[in-house]
Amino acid sequence: MLCQVEVVITFKKEIKDPEGDTIHKHLLLRRGYDSVKNVRAGKYLIFNVDVTNCSEALELIKTACEKLRLYNPTIHDVEVRIRG
Repeated sequence: MLCQVEVVITFKKEIKDPEGDTIHKHLLLRRGYDSVKNVRAGKYLIFNVDVTNCSEALELIKTACEKLRLYNPTIHDVEVRIRG
């Protein structure tokens, strides 16, 4: 069974996000999107995993993200979920 697992990596709320700030201040606000109050940027990864069930794929990718340090737990939040 082929399962897709999504991983979303973002800076923790207390960590400055220069890319999000640039998008907000230099693109959106300058073009009149004043109702947008904040932008947070991040990384979005999709893994196609061949396993017997999708819960196995989820655990596999969670473990891989932690062991392979795909994110820094000191400054990043990570969300791992089944796509779809």
